Amino acid sequence: MTAFTVWKFETPDGAVHADSLIEDAASQGLIKILDHAVVSWPVGQKRPDTDHGHDAMRHGSWGALWGLMFGALFFVPLVGAAVGAAIGAVAKVTQGVGITKEQLETIRSTVTEGTSALFLVTEQGDLDRLGERFHGTHMKLVDTNLTDAEQKVMLETFGDH
Repeated sequence: MTAFTVWKFETPDGAVHADSLIEDAASQGLIKILDHAVVSWPVGQKRPDTDHGHDAMRHGSWGALWGLMFGALFFVPLVGAAVGAAIGAVAKVTQGVGITKEQLETIRSTVTEGTSALFLVTEQGDLDRLGERFHGTHMKLVDTNLTDAEQKVMLETFGDH
């Protein structure tokens, strides 16, 4: 089963640290990473920095998802109607794959200046065991488990290169 997860951290560098933990877990066979991205929002910046892991070269392209999602969540003008419209547009694209408008709104409202987030598309993972590795990292998990059919729709929607 494929899972889309978002781990939010209370510091701008928390997700970078978590990224190294998840890579270590993957190298030990605890989880299979299909793709990932890090969002880091240092204090004083208007917008966060984003870094796509480029796992897509090995496992299929999720880059279009990251670009669409990050653009709507973090790079549209930060005024109510524009944010709502952008999130609504992304939700229409992602609703068939199990990522809801409510989850997008939660991500937008919780990943703010001074925080960071690790976005993952994984399979064959044990989120409970993986969560143990993050003990003490001051994080919040928002996850969406995708069925095989939902994964297929996402790959068709965002490309499989």
